[in-house]
Amino acid sequence: MIAKIQELLEEVEKLQASNLEEVEALRIKYLSKKGSLNALMADFRNVPAEMKKEVGMKLNDLKAKAQEKIAALKEAVDTQDCGTDELDLTRTAYPVSLGTRHPLTIVKNEIVDIFSRLGFTLAEGPEIEDDWHVYSSMNFADDHPARDMQDTFFVEARPDIVLRSHTSSVQARVMESQQPPIRVICPGRVYRNEAISARAHCFFHQVEGLYIDKNVSFTDLKQVLLLFAQEMFGKDTKIRLRPSYFPFTEPSAEMDISCNICGGKGCSFCKHTGWVEILGCGMVDPAVLEANGIDSSVYTGYAFGMGIERITNLKYQVKDLRMFSENDTRFLEEFKSAN
Repeated sequence: MIAKIQELLEEVEKLQASNLEEVEALRIKYLSKKGSLNALMADFRNVPAEMKKEVGMKLNDLKAKAQEKIAALKEAVDTQDCGTDELDLTRTAYPVSLGTRHPLTIVKNEIVDIFSRLGFTLAEGPEIEDDWHVYSSMNFADDHPARDMQDTFFVEARPDIVLRSHTSSVQARVMESQQPPIRVICPGRVYRNEAISARAHCFFHQVEGLYIDKNVSFTDLKQVLLLFAQEMFGKDTKIRLRPSYFPFTEPSAEMDISCNICGGKGCSFCKHTGWVEILGCGMVDPAVLEANGIDSSVYTGYAFGMGIERITNLKYQVKDLRMFSENDTRFLEEFKSAN
């Protein structure tokens, strides 16, 4: 028995390992329930009484040395690749603070959630689009100013390919792929060739909505937008609709809400009018329905669209649109409590 212990001790002292898998294999071989040491412990009962003390001490010594050796091998493997020559000095120091959702994402999700509860489903489409889905299918005339190079980003090699200037292109794709009833909400990034300033950017984010079915009226549109405004800005929010013009809707309107800063009394934010414009809307023009394969004599519908940056400004009073895309963590950390 003592000879076996001595032989195993010499074997343990020569153990080597180059990775954690090999260390674990050695631990199982020597220290597990079915390992070599446990086998010796099982034979201990056969040792004569006068030798039990001596053999027991050697067994304990063997176990301790085996544990120390395997622990030393594990530590060596853990630290062998941690040389200072591979230290990344540009890496953020620990602990790394947890991030938070972007304010535009917070507001977009809130808008989508409100309309989802009103029965709208989510629809998305490509940001690089063709002229048909962005303009022609939406009843834009060939000489409409929105097609001008001052407003739209065109791909020089393919003049019919553009960066979408609104998410109405998603509505067109939905209409051409399915028949009414259609009730969708279309969020996404859009691009326009504008000078970057505190009030404008060459890209921004929109959410557009479309509802097409039999007997849809302007009353339905007004009620849905009223419910949205009260869910987003508070139950005391009032709305007003002003006549406007869009190529894809007739009649069309701009929607204002009572200023959530002054409660409609008038302040510098609402230019002392008590009202703030937030979106455009209207009944879908029959020409749009027909262009997208929907019978305008049977179906009617409404559409609306809003800028997410605009809504975010109203909720959080961010005065400079450029802050949304500068990735300044000091600005983004202000929205942790909004998550």
